[in-house]
Amino acid sequence: MGSKEIEEFLTHLAVHENVAASTQNQALHAVLFLYKEVLKQDLDLQVDAVRAKRSKYLPTVLTQDEVILIIHKLSGVHQLSI
Repeated sequence: MGSKEIEEFLTHLAVHENVAASTQNQALHAVLFLYKEVLKQDLDLQVDAVRAKRSKYLPTVLTQDEVILIIHKLSGVHQLSI
C-alpha cells in the first residue's frame, strides 16, 4: 500500500463514511504507526486526501453548581461519590 492507496482510503472515510475530522486524523496516524513501528518501513507520504470537515458541535457540560445539585439528590451507595 502506497501513498495513493492511503490517500484514497482517507478520502473514502471523509466522503462516503462521513467520519469526523478527528476520526480521519486518527486513521492517518494509525497507518503511519503501522508503517513506522510494526513494518519498520519509512513511508514518504504526501497525502492530498479530501479532509473531513471539523465538527461545529460543542459538548454540553454541567456547571459545578449543577453537579452539586445532582449529587445531593443521590441516595444510598451512589451518594458515596461525594
